[in-house]
Amino acid sequence: MIIAVDFDGTIVESDYPRIGKPMPFALDILLRLQQEGHHRLILWTVREGELLQEAVDYCARGGLEFYAVNQNYPNEPDSSPRKLNADLFIDDRNIGGMYDWNTIYQMRKSGRHFSRSESVFVYHTPRKKNFFIRLGEALEKDQRR
Repeated sequence: MIIAVDFDGTIVESDYPRIGKPMPFALDILLRLQQEGHHRLILWTVREGELLQEAVDYCARGGLEFYAVNQNYPNEPDSSPRKLNADLFIDDRNIGGMYDWNTIYQMRKSGRHFSRSESVFVYHTPRKKNFFIRLGEALEKDQRR
């Protein structure tokens, strides 16, 4: 499986252009997915130039080497726009945010196929639910009746 992973807000906390604090378990889980599942990981980020190299170096210091960076495969000719051919995207900017890294690992390890609603990662925080989450919950509750 090809997994595209964002950097800022996903592997590290958002502090662009600086590198934020590590997200708990991010590198550990990505390494485990890469080793156990034989997945190809692609770093998929808006970072370019020196800022991109800082992100790649940060991950390498943690033992994580990516199959490709902002490309579908290594040494792909530059193309714009960068659209990746990935099976799964892990990104904090998905609708509703993202799950914590342990949940991501358990979902991937279980081999479950994701339905459209399950592919939306939700990072569980004690903040108020946004309108779309409340609307979805209300629709699900109404369908159960």
